[in-house]
Amino acid sequence: MRLHVVSDVHGNAEALCRAGDGADALLILGDLVDFVDYHNPSRGILGRVLGPEVSAEFGRLRAAGRPGELRAFIATAWARVPDARAVVEEAIRTQYAELFAALTAPTWAIPGNVDLPRLWPEFARPGLCLPDGRVENVNGLRVGFVGGAPLPPGRTPRSGGVWQPYVLPAPQYAAVVDGLGQIDLLCSHVPPAVPELAYDVVARRPEAASGALLDVVRRDRPRAALFGHVHQPLSMRARVGRTECVNVGHFQDTGVPYVLRW
Repeated sequence: MRLHVVSDVHGNAEALCRAGDGADALLILGDLVDFVDYHNPSRGILGRVLGPEVSAEFGRLRAAGRPGELRAFIATAWARVPDARAVVEEAIRTQYAELFAALTAPTWAIPGNVDLPRLWPEFARPGLCLPDGRVENVNGLRVGFVGGAPLPPGRTPRSGGVWQPYVLPAPQYAAVVDGLGQIDLLCSHVPPAVPELAYDVVARRPEAASGALLDVVRRDRPRAALFGHVHQPLSMRARVGRTECVNVGHFQDTGVPYVLRW
């Protein structure tokens, strides 16, 4: 059996249409939407709706680690757009129409933190499974799927704004992970909480990771744990007991799926 696994597609439909070539199945581990394109400010929803100057400044403020200034800046920018929430949702829906149409192999897909999973049922079709929070039989493997990202303990999702990331309070996320049961393969958007897997060397900070995922890896010892989310990790892989934990790569940049043979 040959599985192809991708994560952090961020709008790269051209490469996604080839991602399943030669595979028995394609697994997508989230972040299909290209909301802010840090490489090309004229692309992404922010660049196309608000302009490349706004997108570039957003990237600069985020890289500088100034969240308060970033929130104020982007709130002012969106305030100039009538019915900004509807504009963003329609832009996301347009991206999803292209991305889901690009899938050529049997596909299991979960959302990442920049996705809008409530729209996904609109694109359901034969050969596409949306298994977030469930265990699925993928060609004889019991695969546990966990989408989105956990918030730090004690924090809850912010309300308001034109777009809400797909993030869950830590106890709710942990309950989803704990509810999977025995699995052969763990697939999530964020990594288990292993420091070298969570640290982004370009952003120079740890990204979201999950202690609950790490607990399951240690307890149930799946054959592999696959994830994305961290675009430039300190380490692409680490072994925890018998489990190989692997960042499958930043697909927007590489256009190359991770290949798992079983």
